[in-house]
Amino acid sequence: MEPSIHHFSDLFAQLGLPSDGPAIQDFIAQHAPLDGGIRLHDAPFWKAANSRMLQEMTADDADWAELVDRLDLALRRVWAQPDAAWPSIGAFGTLRVRARGCPP
Repeated sequence: MEPSIHHFSDLFAQLGLPSDGPAIQDFIAQHAPLDGGIRLHDAPFWKAANSRMLQEMTADDADWAELVDRLDLALRRVWAQPDAAWPSIGAFGTLRVRARGCPP
């Protein structure tokens, strides 16, 4: 798989969701943690079109697959824990996640 040429905010825009940093953080906070037994595209909060799009984006390692995997990971973390690192939306709309105990 080649490195993604898209940014995390682009994925949200493709899905028809607000794609600015605070909106992405709100979406993750609202829908996390996603149960480990549920595939990302089967999550109950997606519209049917979003679910199909996510499936297509991951098929055959499409160029969106890396970002879909990052979204999947972000939704499976429990961000509400006091010592958990919160994902931050960096320059150019990329997602950065700080490890616990590491400086920002």
